Order: sequence, then C-alpha cells, then structure tokens
Amino acid sequence: MTRRLKIAGQPEFSKEIMVFHEIGKAVNSTMELPEVLKIILDRVEELLDPSSWGLLLMDEAGKTLRFEIVAGPNKSLLKDIYLKVGDGATGWVAQHGKPLLINTDAPGEPRYKSWIDSFLGTRTRSVLSVPVRSREKVLGVITLVSDESREEFSDYDLFILSTFADYTAIAVEVSRFKQKLKDLSVMDGESGAYNSRYLFQTLEKEIKRAKRYQSTLSVIFVDLDFFKFVNDGHGHLAGSNLLSEVAEVLQASLRDVDIVARYEADEFVLVLPETGKKEAALTAQRVREAINERRFRAGLNLSLTITASFGVASYPEDGQTVIDLVRAADRAMFQVKESTRNGIALAGA
Repeated sequence: MTRRLKIAGQPEFSKEIMVFHEIGKAVNSTMELPEVLKIILDRVEELLDPSSWGLLLMDEAGKTLRFEIVAGPNKSLLKDIYLKVGDGATGWVAQHGKPLLINTDAPGEPRYKSWIDSFLGTRTRSVLSVPVRSREKVLGVITLVSDESREEFSDYDLFILSTFADYTAIAVEVSRFKQKLKDLSVMDGESGAYNSRYLFQTLEKEIKRAKRYQSTLSVIFVDLDFFKFVNDGHGHLAGSNLLSEVAEVLQASLRDVDIVARYEADEFVLVLPETGKKEAALTAQRVREAINERRFRAGLNLSLTITASFGVASYPEDGQTVIDLVRAADRAMFQVKESTRNGIALAGA
C-alpha cells in the first residue's frame, strides 16, 4: 500500500508542497543546524510515519557515522553508537552513495544487521535509507525503520525521503560554510593560530570570568629568536611555513582549554585559564623544550632548529586589564631577549 497523502478538497501533493516550503524557509533562516535538522526530521515523521528513524553524519575521515538525531523507542540506546561505513544497510548507503529500500523481511536481507533488533528488542519489517549528499560527497545518511505494526515503505516514500535528504545536505553545507566564515574572522591566515583580535576578546572574557570566580589566569608571551635569519636565508615562504609549524607545536604542548594566538610578526601569546604563575612557568618550560627538540621543515624539506624567549604574567598580581597583563608578559619576555634568549622570565621577579 502506498503512503501517498491526499487532503479532501485539495490537490494531490499539496501537503508535501507545504512541508517542503516550510523546510526551505528553515534552511534559509538564521536558525542553527540542530534546529533546522529537527524541523526536517519532524516532518519526515509526519509524512512517512516510521516506527523509528535517525540522521547519521559522516566523520571527517569518511570512515564512521554517528547519530546526530534519533527518534523512536529506546532512542537513548543508539545515541552514542558509531557505525562503520560499509557495515549494514546504513553503512552500505554511506559507502555507495545510493538509496536502499528493504521490504517484507528486513532481517533476511544480507545488508541488514539483525543485531539491531536484538539490541532494541524490536522486529523490523521494512527499512528505508538514503544518502545525504553534496555534489559527489556523502555527508551522512537518513534511515527509517518500520516495524510489524506499520506499513512497508514504498517507492513514493523513497522519493519523499530523498527530497528531505537534499534539504538536509543544503542545511549541513550552509552550517559548515558559516562556521568557515566564522573561523576565518578569528584565525590568522599565515600561522593558523587565532589572531590578535580574538586574543583580546578572549582575554577580556577570561579576566571577567577570573574576577567573578576569584580564580587565576596566566599568559605566556613567546618571541621566536633570530626569526629574521630564516626569512633572509630561506625566503618569506619558509618563514610563513615555519610560523605554522611553530603554532602546531605550541598547541600540542597545551591543554584543550588553552588558547594559542599570533600577536604580530614572530610573536605568539598563550592564554592559560585557571592557571597560576608557577604552573604557567612549568608550561612555558614544556613549550620551550618542545620547540628546541623540533626539527622544522618549513614546508620546503629543510631541517631548521630555532629557539624562543618567554615571558609569563598572571592575573591579578601582574595586571588586571588585558593591556596590563599582556604588557607585563611582554616586558618579562624582553628581559630574556636582551640577555640569554631561549629562556623564561616571570613578571615581577
């Protein structure tokens, strides 16, 4: 039996047209991606009446799928499950980029994994799964399941769900594009670290937070030693590539909550929330050693070694404003620069 919907006194497809119009407005609105996806999949449920369904998004490597949205009985059991591309009906759709309709006896279909029924305590009658595609790339999969209490899915359902998948792909792509634009506005194009604008915004927030909760905050000012010789000896491309490699070393030496920002030229500032001066000095030492031990290729298959001078300052003892805190760390760094280089100085010491 087909699920084609007709409303008395209205042309065929009118409900579907109204739904797609609503989704189109949502996709082009200022709503965040989770809100748009919820509207889309709520309408999937309204038109196609599955017993359960889910939207899975592909990871960056293109190897696994994770549930972004799940609906139906025992949905909490599926929320944290990852599926391998190629595994089961959903994995097959992700791998081949083609829709799949399984009817009559889903557990008897080799591409259907019967462990799902055992896991959820259900009996699947029909499965409908379509790829969420952008150009030639699969972004995810929408999978609907119909149990024994519901009708089997039809080719018409496949057409409707494929249209939903097209809107979903647009929503995901728009969201990712917006995120890229946002990232570009706060990232330094040369080093890949955050830019100075983001640095000052972040420090302003972190100082307010530290003041509110009476906690600590430290910054480390990093200045590369003799960076000019890299530019002069190997060219500005090598210098730019070196800055990018240094930023990677800095980030790898810090916690996830810490911030790496390029201040200007060959200078970086590290922001360490809830960190006192003693702990910040240990972090600076760890970063200094990581830079000293690294052989930098500078994107040109070179083998360069560099050092850096460090200055450490902490809130509130060394400064209670963004400018004062950065200036204190800068002055401490300059003490090293004017003496030994490749060392660490603490503000107020």
